[in-house]
Amino acid sequence: MATVEPKLILLFSGKRKSGKYYVTLGPGVCCILRLSGPLKQQYAQVGISVQLSGEYEEKYRADMIQWGEKQREKDPGFFCRVAIKAAQQPIWIVSDTRHLSDLQWFWRNYPSQSRCVRVEASEETRRERDWEFTTGAIPTPISECGLDQGVDFDWIIKNEGDGSQLEEQLATGLLSIAKEKVKED
Repeated sequence: MATVEPKLILLFSGKRKSGKYYVTLGPGVCCILRLSGPLKQQYAQVGISVQLSGEYEEKYRADMIQWGEKQREKDPGFFCRVAIKAAQQPIWIVSDTRHLSDLQWFWRNYPSQSRCVRVEASEETRRERDWEFTTGAIPTPISECGLDQGVDFDWIIKNEGDGSQLEEQLATGLLSIAKEKVKED
């Protein structure tokens, strides 16, 4: 498991180009954990032995997602355990929760610390951020839509590109609870 027991885990989810990475808080007392990092790393070890990013990642996205789904079927917590190994700070931010099994793993292993955050943006805003819907592009839509229903989110953040509105949403919810948890020391 992790090297530090977390005080708070913020599990962010949202569709591509909703701005979930943009919204996540910075380092310091927080560490940003990405579940897609271990997926890409492990996929590269068994398949493509290069750094997956940009155009190259898009070329292999469908295969990588299918491979990741098979790994989750065998061991639903595999990518979660890999992601938290290096966690050193008391607040963990998981910036790319995409599967119910990911949430369930954190809820089971860290029930009192885990909070779910949904980042939402309209399709128009997402298109402005270079997202484009392509029918059949992703063979398993669970990686994109698996958390669209059936999850009671602790916070829903609207990220339409208005910085002051976004800052206000963060300050009144996430930042205040994070500061409380840090003060508990």
